[in-house]
Amino acid sequence: MSISRPLGPEPKPGHEFATLGGGCFWCLEAVYMELQGVCDVESGYSGGTVANPTYEAVCDGVTGHAEVVRIEFDPAALSYRQILEVFFSIHDPTTLNRQGNDVGTQYRSVIFYHSEVQEDTARAVIAEYGEHSVRPVVTEVLPAQIYWRAETYHQEYFRQHPDQGYCAVVVRPKVAKFRKTFAALQKR
Repeated sequence: MSISRPLGPEPKPGHEFATLGGGCFWCLEAVYMELQGVCDVESGYSGGTVANPTYEAVCDGVTGHAEVVRIEFDPAALSYRQILEVFFSIHDPTTLNRQGNDVGTQYRSVIFYHSEVQEDTARAVIAEYGEHSVRPVVTEVLPAQIYWRAETYHQEYFRQHPDQGYCAVVVRPKVAKFRKTFAALQKR
């Protein structure tokens, strides 16, 4: 896909971006904020056709965008493969356009790669995961597209609202699973 304008800011020297969609961005953001080697996590939208999308328009399914997180990480401290291993452990990559009760293309499983190495790694991890999955993996692997930062109130949502209904029932169990499964990769 040819993009006529820049994708946005570049990561700091020596760092990379990973852009992932796997359901509600609050879940992914909450987990990746706790991962060592991650410098920044931002909730946003990507993969659609509407410029400057709003949360309401994305949720209505009229923009083509997925809810995503853009992760800035230090590959010397955390590999892209490790980021994807966490990704596949905290969402269901076998359900098309849904995660649990969240239904629509905005909740699709998608990896937006930022380099050929990331693309190759993503395809390899998907193949490995697929060997052990009962159902086919439906995760899309696409080149990075224009990323739109979500509204400020979505940033660090779980950290600010841990007792909000969705956070307590959906986000908190995913964070707990991450903490148990990937304890060695948590920030200290």
